[in-house]
Amino acid sequence: MADATPDWIDIGGIDDIPARGARTVRTGGKPVAVFRTADDEIFALIDRCPHRGGPLSEGIVSGKSVACPLHNWVIDLDGGQARAPDVGCAPAIAVKLVDRRIFLAADAFAEAPGPTAAERGQTA
Repeated sequence: MADATPDWIDIGGIDDIPARGARTVRTGGKPVAVFRTADDEIFALIDRCPHRGGPLSEGIVSGKSVACPLHNWVIDLDGGQARAPDVGCAPAIAVKLVDRRIFLAADAFAEAPGPTAAERGQTA
């Protein structure tokens, strides 16, 4: 049986990201936003708002959420879900903190989805 434990990529130290801020990491062409809360919790999402593809890494972090800088959609950092009344999800990436070093799941980069139809400007 295959090992279900993901491989991890060390992307740097927690102090490389300002409190209530973000850092963008590119692996395999997909931008990943890595967020640090005021309480030193770390979260990672594909750096694309589910509304219009805005750069979440440039948003304002408050508690465990980030406000998209384009249209102020609020996205929960712990799962990527947009807060009501908005609907959508920014895919979350597995992340762990070990001795103040940040690690992202390596397999998540290969599985990151492309833009949605709405982000490509298509409508149903």
